[in-house]
Amino acid sequence: MTSEQRQLRQTVMFLRTSFEAVQHSIAGRLEDPLPCWMDTGMLSMLARELTRCGHQSKPLFSASTTEQLYLASQQCELLLKQCPGVLSSAVCYRQLAAIRLSLSNALQHIDTPTKRRWLWQRN
Repeated sequence: MTSEQRQLRQTVMFLRTSFEAVQHSIAGRLEDPLPCWMDTGMLSMLARELTRCGHQSKPLFSASTTEQLYLASQQCELLLKQCPGVLSSAVCYRQLAAIRLSLSNALQHIDTPTKRRWLWQRN
């Protein structure tokens, strides 16, 4: 794995963790009928970084990885267009889960170096 691939993989892991943190921040309001008021500034920053990762992944990773990053980027852009105040907390939570799923799928398609795998994952 080249240094560019490793750095991009770390960025995708950071993005997945960031979206997870955002999702957990609204988890307490899932029963609240009021609209979700997320921080659109932070969501915009994450969307830009996600788009950048998708563009950079084309020459570095497989088409399936790039496709998952593109899907996550599109889902994030849709969420951003509907924020703030249009979605309920439950719908926003589900959209964040979809973004996280795409990022997790992308990470599964990226080959992790053997020395960075858990013992039971090594061949």
